[in-house]
Amino acid sequence: MLTHRTPPAADDPSRQPRSDDMGAQRVGELLRPGDDILECAPDTPLYEAAALMRQRKCSSIVVVHDGQPLGIWTERDALRIDFSRPQALGVAIREVMSAPVRSISPGAEISTASERFRTEHIRHLLVVDDMGIMSGIISQTDIVRHQGLEHYLNFRTVGSILHGETERLDYDTPLSEAARRMRETRTDAVLVSLADDSWGILTERDLVHLIAERSENAIVGELATRPIFTVDANTSLYRVRSLMNERQIRHVGVVNGGGVINLLSFADLLSGLELAYVDQLRQALGERDQALAVSQRNLRLTEKVIENSLEGVLITDSEGIIEQVNPAFTRLTGYAPEEAIGKRPSLLSSGRHDEAFYGAMWESIKRFGHWQGEIWNRRRNGEIYPELLTITTIAGDDGKVEHYAALFSDISELKKTEQQIRHLAYYDPLTDLPNRRLFYDRLSMAIAHAHRHGQSLAVMFVDLDRFKNINDTLGHNVGDGLLEQVAQRLRRCLREGDTVARTGGDEFLILLPEVPHYDEAMNAAQRIIDGLTRPLHAAGRELVLTCSIGIAFYPEDGDNQDTLIKNADIAMYRAKEHGRNTYRLFTNTMDEQAQRRLRLETGLRQALEQNQIQVCLQPLVDAVSNRTVGAEALARWHHPEWGLIRPDEFIALAEETGQIQAIGQRVLELVVHHLARGGCVPIAVNLSPAQFADPNLLGSICNSLEHAGVAPGQLGLEITESVLMADAENHASLLEAVREKGIHVSIDDFGTGYSSLAYLRRFPLDYLKIDRSFVEELTDSADARAVVSATINLAHELRLKVVGEGVETPEQAACLREMGCDVLQGNLFGPPVTPEEFNRLHLPAAD
Repeated sequence: MLTHRTPPAADDPSRQPRSDDMGAQRVGELLRPGDDILECAPDTPLYEAAALMRQRKCSSIVVVHDGQPLGIWTERDALRIDFSRPQALGVAIREVMSAPVRSISPGAEISTASERFRTEHIRHLLVVDDMGIMSGIISQTDIVRHQGLEHYLNFRTVGSILHGETERLDYDTPLSEAARRMRETRTDAVLVSLADDSWGILTERDLVHLIAERSENAIVGELATRPIFTVDANTSLYRVRSLMNERQIRHVGVVNGGGVINLLSFADLLSGLELAYVDQLRQALGERDQALAVSQRNLRLTEKVIENSLEGVLITDSEGIIEQVNPAFTRLTGYAPEEAIGKRPSLLSSGRHDEAFYGAMWESIKRFGHWQGEIWNRRRNGEIYPELLTITTIAGDDGKVEHYAALFSDISELKKTEQQIRHLAYYDPLTDLPNRRLFYDRLSMAIAHAHRHGQSLAVMFVDLDRFKNINDTLGHNVGDGLLEQVAQRLRRCLREGDTVARTGGDEFLILLPEVPHYDEAMNAAQRIIDGLTRPLHAAGRELVLTCSIGIAFYPEDGDNQDTLIKNADIAMYRAKEHGRNTYRLFTNTMDEQAQRRLRLETGLRQALEQNQIQVCLQPLVDAVSNRTVGAEALARWHHPEWGLIRPDEFIALAEETGQIQAIGQRVLELVVHHLARGGCVPIAVNLSPAQFADPNLLGSICNSLEHAGVAPGQLGLEITESVLMADAENHASLLEAVREKGIHVSIDDFGTGYSSLAYLRRFPLDYLKIDRSFVEELTDSADARAVVSATINLAHELRLKVVGEGVETPEQAACLREMGCDVLQGNLFGPPVTPEEFNRLHLPAAD
């Protein structure tokens, strides 16, 4: 018989618990150096093995043959002995041992051992290393003792872990029967009823001792240990364990008031502890597994984000050697991972940045832990591109830099967008000409240069004539196409160093630097006028544009940007006043006139609000009878301070400022109001281009007539030839609708536009008015007489009546009557007067 490394019994109080981290503890840590395993040979009699266990205070003995464990015999195995047969106590231990021996590696986690105790229903595990050498034995109790559960013992009572009743035996129960009952009930101790109504106790260890003594099958009353040490059911488990350790006992009786009600064994105590331990262990392991799962999930998520990121990612070690790149790195740089890993990021260097740039970059990284900025790098194919780069340091737990992470994106498109935005900030998006901002910058530099060298420069303000009519009649798409063509022609008319800018709508500014003589600016203006008068093509149409140009010179007309542009603008308006399609140089007189124009523009807004716009009527007389057959309504502006403002001053201004439609509506309302009073001839109202382009024109007129109770035949509409011809097809439909309502229509200023007489047949007209410019020349020009005569004859062929306007002399009237003109109009028959005065002078019957 040989003994090696025998550990103390599982219930030895000398083995104190330790408070190690149960998640990290290994089985080998529970074995103490110097402990031996209790061994015996297979042929060892059972009673000798039991004696060894009693001597060494061990709860188990390992059966060994040739250094190999064959089985194990424990205190629990003693319950299988038949004490009714004395010879059973002397059998070889191999016949009653448990085999095979369950073993575990010293490197296994304690949680693994605990789970095996629970699922395999065993109490001992033989610890065997990788070489097959036995290191020791651990028990269920060893596991529990080393988990530091004193807090559990403090807050739990004895009564809280008692389950059911302890097995009770009569005094004269045979020992063999007691062993059988203990085996069947899987208990390690029973209560024995004594003769004096007290209780004794019989345990597994008692059975081992009886086997060692080769006791016969006596009755349990003679073998039971007495008296029983007892505690109250409310005693804390911690107190009970301390008492059991102090008294070297393994069982206590639990009392509740009177006698003993139950037994509490050290095994019960440890079983309760094991349950708490297992719960705690499972909770800790669950928390660990959950934390690990979260960590793994976050790691996978991070890897996915990096892998699928549109931005390139590059990670280097602390020495700047590339360790990892993502797919976006390859897509952006052209370098495959195997071409970049192991190299330095300098393989991407473009060569555009000097050492000072990189020095400042690394200074920021060392000082702040990061750097961000724009940098130029080179792709694998040699292409240089801009990127937004962020470099961040990654430090370990000790604070030392372990890695550098670089995140970058290609900002080539962003740079292009920025360039486009800058272009839009300084150039007109339609014509690609410089805009007002860029023009001001260039003009400022040109003025500074001219001042420094004592030179002159010119600023030209170019405005297209009646361009609004094109937008209103043909649409803005056609207008935009014309503006693009105008921009190209303006460029061709200027020198290389000159600047032409579009400042809005149909207005252009031109800078002519270094102009030594006025003639150069005037010649440039004339080239522009000539260039624009050549026909332009848009939407299948051939159109002719004219322009008005104003010119101001530095330093004579101004020494700063605003003054020069303002004075060029004033000169441009003077060009419009002189018939358009021409240019004018700025003079001080123009400035005075511009100030008056500004006052008129302001006053015109007030005139509409204060009803200063009134209507005068001029008679239309029958050429044969001289009887008044109608009247033309003419707008007049009566200012309370300035008096009567001439129509040629405010009508053109109203058209330019967009107030002409409101004035036209005001005139129409006054005429309808006058007609509603009765006793008046039909009155014709002039329509502006803006009114004629209004889709609600006819509906508005009809509503006014109906509301006032005026017959449509009492109202006439006059449209100029140029407006009518701007969109012949649509205007013909509109005039047809007007005629169907009973309103008569006249074409005014005939002969001044660009149409032919053949167009007249396309329009539903009532009257044709010969322009006053032809009437003025009737008595002096045979050509004028021929034109007027032909016009009258053609109009009559088309069943139109003809009105000759601007008749000032009897000779003109006689000439028109001789040619067959139907109606005459002019100061010869009466100037424009108020409606009341008109009725008094020209309609006596109305008084």
